[in-house]
Amino acid sequence: MSTPASSPSPPSSKVAGIHPPLPPVQHTPGPPSQENRRSAAIRRPGLTEDRLAGWISDLTTVQALTERIGRTGTLAEAIHETLHAGASLLGARRAFLALRPLEPPGPWQSPGGEQLAGLGLDRADLGQWETVPRASACHTRLLDARPGAEPTEIGHRDIAGESALHPQHRAVAARLGCAASYALPLTTDAEHPLGAAVWLFDRPGVPEPRQRQLLARCLRPAARHLAGRLELSRARRAIATVRDELLPARLPRLPGVALAARQRAEPLGGAVCYDALALPDAGLGLAIGATPETGPAALAAMGRLRAGLRAYAVMEGEDPVAVLSDLELLLRLTEPGHAATALFGYAEPAVRRLVFASAGHPPPLVIGERGAEYADTALSAPLNMLACWEAPSVELELNGGETVLLYSEGMLRRAGWPSDAAFTRLRAAAADAPPAARADPEALLDHLLTALPPRPRAGGRPNADTVLLAARFH
Repeated sequence: MSTPASSPSPPSSKVAGIHPPLPPVQHTPGPPSQENRRSAAIRRPGLTEDRLAGWISDLTTVQALTERIGRTGTLAEAIHETLHAGASLLGARRAFLALRPLEPPGPWQSPGGEQLAGLGLDRADLGQWETVPRASACHTRLLDARPGAEPTEIGHRDIAGESALHPQHRAVAARLGCAASYALPLTTDAEHPLGAAVWLFDRPGVPEPRQRQLLARCLRPAARHLAGRLELSRARRAIATVRDELLPARLPRLPGVALAARQRAEPLGGAVCYDALALPDAGLGLAIGATPETGPAALAAMGRLRAGLRAYAVMEGEDPVAVLSDLELLLRLTEPGHAATALFGYAEPAVRRLVFASAGHPPPLVIGERGAEYADTALSAPLNMLACWEAPSVELELNGGETVLLYSEGMLRRAGWPSDAAFTRLRAAAADAPPAARADPEALLDHLLTALPPRPRAGGRPNADTVLLAARFH
């Protein structure tokens, strides 16, 4: 029988933890009397207000959860808040999210390789779910489904009692104490979902329709935000790979000298590279260069600059001024408008001799038993800043046990700002190194990075990459 128009329908139950369910309205059989009509008129506004208040409260809750997801800055934070939002709406205690691999599988490859992240689950627990066959696991079924095809959601009311599930699925759920589950895909405008989320329950049951509606409303913006964080993570990983290619795979081993290097990359740091290469006649080339520009284009330009520097070092490395002059000409012809600082030194470890030239780069720091001092260098402009670059070379006669330190501007920014105070702090940190650290270049670099931890950005300036290259002469 249809409900009379004068009698509103019972309201649907609210999400657990948000609003208690409202009691159903008692309908009056037969034609309403005048007194019943008066009572209904009194009750109807209150009931409408309760419904409206419930809807507003639900939407406010979803908005608050969505805003928390949108404020996350990293992919890991976005995943955690997404799972936490679903757990709050569904009353779940544990959950996990599976993201597609960074590169889609080829036609000859089987699906797989999803990245799993959990809420209330450790790495071992996630490994248990990875053993469930793809045809039975909720997240893989959603990820493997054809676009526009079912299922769009998967709920298991009683995992232990569902004989259609794979035995391994039921065994993993029993081992982890999971009685029920509910899964949804994370979809954007792309053809395939970027991932799937699974919420786990300690007792049998499935979420109510209102809970599922609120969760779906929350996951739509969450999926878009996750897609953005994922794309940013991929871009940063690609840039990190290119940055690593600017660095030597290993440092050479030559008699009479011990080498060590450290690199600490910053998300917005400029392109920095260093190099140490064995040269003819037992020589050693030491180089460091940087550009204030950021992004893939700056990294590519620095890669070409490093390749040119290595070639010139092999051809005329004994004359650092000639090496930097050739490099400046190369930069002016192939990278117009791109400035860079560089320092190149030619060392003869057997006689503890170092000749170097600088193009706008901070001077080397010589560290020994008596303290630390900067090498005297003439003022010079960065490469590609003048019509013709040239600066005199500097020769150092080193004592046994002394270390020459090359460093990037990022190390100075760790030491502080302005630059005068940064130079002072860096020299003081090197002079205060214990004897054991001064005797080992690896320990010396660790000491400097510990003594000068990263500092907040000064004056809105972005932090630069920190690069250290140390050469200790025996």
